Amino acid sequence: MSYRRRPSPLHAARAGAGCGYCAALGLAALLYDNPVVLGAILVALVGAGAGARVLPELRRALKLALPLALLIVAVNALVTRDGLTVIVRLGDLPLLGHTDITLEATAYGAILGLRALALILCATLYTAAVDPDEVLRLFRRLSFRSALTATLATRMVPVLARDARRFADAQRCRPGPPPSRLALMRAISAGTLDRALDVAAALEVRGYGAARKPPIARRPYSRHDLAFAASALGLVALSVTARLAGLAPFHAYPALQAPLTVGALGVAGAILALALVPFLDRRGIAR
Repeated sequence: MSYRRRPSPLHAARAGAGCGYCAALGLAALLYDNPVVLGAILVALVGAGAGARVLPELRRALKLALPLALLIVAVNALVTRDGLTVIVRLGDLPLLGHTDITLEATAYGAILGLRALALILCATLYTAAVDPDEVLRLFRRLSFRSALTATLATRMVPVLARDARRFADAQRCRPGPPPSRLALMRAISAGTLDRALDVAAALEVRGYGAARKPPIARRPYSRHDLAFAASALGLVALSVTARLAGLAPFHAYPALQAPLTVGALGVAGAILALALVPFLDRRGIAR
């Protein structure tokens, strides 16, 4: 999974606005336990993925994230002893001792799983829709060498993935028992070190180590920059204010309390609106 330029408002916005937008959605997912609000954040992320034309990337991320979410639910239900409503009595289990699965522990595990899904989708949206080179330019004012190092590191990730696929294909074509994963990782690591030495030597010959700080190219803020920056600020302000005001209450322990209040519905609707409004303006995105 890597960044590819697409005609969408999020791709047209500068990296700072895109980073702030994804971070604001992640912050909202971290602040709330209410399932209505978390569900609205997930819907907003799917809608943002559709607006940014990166739904295939989000779908692949979901295939990896759903087993993790189910594992979180199972682990929390097994190891958490809090909660008053017992739904399954497992008796004495090895290592775990006397184990009773409660409704409260299962419900809170589901909340943690929803939060994990939201955070993974936030990271996927950032990876697929925010230009990594432009993100690194944000940090070159602090250290040009660090930005160059980070650029090389991020550019090497797709190369390593292609190397792993080639080694796996070659492994399947060999007769006899396949080599161990350790041997495969050793071969990939050796190739990576050789390539890194070649890249370092080429950069040294071209004088990158002695390069001066490049001039900062300034361009005017576009309507998409302002829209996503305003959306990010609105999401942060709404999330923090509503959390402090307790508009979307949820209590898992000792007894499950998840009231469907007008405040929770209002917060969920406002998050959806703030997250999806910047995608309505599609002028000037084809470039």
